[in-house]
Amino acid sequence: MKKGSAAPSTAVGLRLEKAARAAYARAYAPYSGFSVGAAVLAGSGKIYAGCNVENASYGLCTCAERTAIAGAVSAGERKIRAVAVYTPTAKPTAPCGACRQIIFEFGPDAAVTSVCDSAERIDTRIAALLPSAFSGKSLKRK
Repeated sequence: MKKGSAAPSTAVGLRLEKAARAAYARAYAPYSGFSVGAAVLAGSGKIYAGCNVENASYGLCTCAERTAIAGAVSAGERKIRAVAVYTPTAKPTAPCGACRQIIFEFGPDAAVTSVCDSAERIDTRIAALLPSAFSGKSLKRK
């Protein structure tokens, strides 16, 4: 990852975006019809992908970003360096608030890239998307 850059190096960023686009094809979105793919670059350098998984009980739906992060954490990862999100839209879609909080938990300095079907994109950091984030440091400990 380039120091000070909002996005990973070009080669890694392209792999991450490709993984997010591939994950989109596996999304289960029969209720909203809004499929999303995401991929995270873990601290180890490995990429984990995920898609949104909806449920008739809407509160049980899982976003693509959280699915990808859960896969990384389940594999033993504890650090997220970057996240890519793909939506089949004309404008890029940033992660929802819940996903922003989960991204921050595992990558408080993570780069976040959102891509879509046009050349438009969002390249930022999670801290810009979630200013004054709640974290483990926010919890008082005795």
